[in-house]
Amino acid sequence: MNVTSPSPVKYLTLFTLVMLIVGSIDSIRNFPATALFGSSLIFFFIVSAVIFLIPVALVSAELASSWTQEGGIYNWVRLAFGEKWGFLAIWFQWINTMFWYPTILLFMAGTLAYFFYPGLAENKFYLVSFILSVFWIPTLVTLRGIHLSSIVISTFTIIGLFIPVILILVLAALWIINGKPLQISFSLHELIPNLRGSENWISLTAIMASFLGMELAAVHINKVRHPYRTFPIAMLFSVIIILITMIGGSLAIALVLPRETISLTSGVMQTFECFFAAYHLSWMMPVIVMMIFISALGGMINWVVSPAQGLLQAAKYGYLPAFLRRENKYGIASNILLMQAILINIICLVFLLIPSINGAYWLLTALSTQVYILMYVLMFTAAIRLRYSYPQQTRPFKIPGGNVGLWLVSLIGLIGCIVTLTVGFFPPSGIDVGTKLHYLIVFSGGLFLMIAPCLVFYGYKHRMAKKSASHSTLPTP
Repeated sequence: MNVTSPSPVKYLTLFTLVMLIVGSIDSIRNFPATALFGSSLIFFFIVSAVIFLIPVALVSAELASSWTQEGGIYNWVRLAFGEKWGFLAIWFQWINTMFWYPTILLFMAGTLAYFFYPGLAENKFYLVSFILSVFWIPTLVTLRGIHLSSIVISTFTIIGLFIPVILILVLAALWIINGKPLQISFSLHELIPNLRGSENWISLTAIMASFLGMELAAVHINKVRHPYRTFPIAMLFSVIIILITMIGGSLAIALVLPRETISLTSGVMQTFECFFAAYHLSWMMPVIVMMIFISALGGMINWVVSPAQGLLQAAKYGYLPAFLRRENKYGIASNILLMQAILINIICLVFLLIPSINGAYWLLTALSTQVYILMYVLMFTAAIRLRYSYPQQTRPFKIPGGNVGLWLVSLIGLIGCIVTLTVGFFPPSGIDVGTKLHYLIVFSGGLFLMIAPCLVFYGYKHRMAKKSASHSTLPTP
């Protein structure tokens, strides 16, 4: 009798894990927004790394290496505070992506417009039509499983992120060497901003927002060989790569483009256009457009699948209807993916309610940042709670300094979170988001709509639990 041997387990390698993390966070689309801050962006990046990026990386590394059977924010917060808080945490992570996807799609639409007519980058109806159609591409890819997704993400990150970033850094260096005019200076006054003004605090939080997602890959921790060792190393490499590429890429844009001309959706293409015109390389423009386009597409894929898989964990505990708990043959939360694709098509219509494209881009980024930061508040406090409630848990990677070290790292991260949450309610100057009152109403209303469904799902689970209990007490016929 022939016995079919089981298929060998496919593990995510260290390289693939780094690509998943870097591809999720390190996006060329962030460069124009941070370039607006001129040479002071170096200061903002360093401070943001110290009070946010590094604490998130350290805490994620400890939690992911300690709980390797079922990873991710839902499991960590559930173990620390219970199922309801775990669901709230994964809900914050998932609903954040509902408002984040339109911003990355907006960037992709602005980039692709350079193929046809650059003016389309400011046309709302073109942008909305693009979003309504293109989001289905990463959704269909992720439905084929994490291993295919990881291959696509790794390939797209190398081609669409690393190559363009290296090119833009080389061109910026040549620009300086050849003595061409610079739009920023590197005087001490410009490098270290005055933090008394609210605008500089907005700058700081905008850069912190570009670091969201370091913990995202932890949901795939059970697909990593030796996760207790591999995940912390992947975090270290990812932090180094992210800081070098983000600072360098943002500075390149700030060097050549006047601040008032930088577009949040097509600033990268403006910069390459400027470089290529100066060095007679305009023939490369279509190549760069496609590279950056596929980079953004690759980054979306991990954001499409990872929060959905985390939400699936909560669904298995009864917080979502049965049809949302279904997995396809690749172990992917297929119905959740389809549901979020439909929601994105609805949310993108917010572009029609904001006076400018830059304003809509900023508002959606700010909304997604606020709820994601709330998730990090839960993650930092959960890390502290778990250190005391599970003292015997094996921790292959442990934040240095014992409990004092953990408290210090977590409190620094929480301070960064509080600053970001506070500043998010203040609109930036220089970007048309309507009046301050209009911005506050839309912003507050958006936050309410993002958080309120949690109450519905809490009620759903309570009703299902009550119904199940009543059936179990019925007399047996």
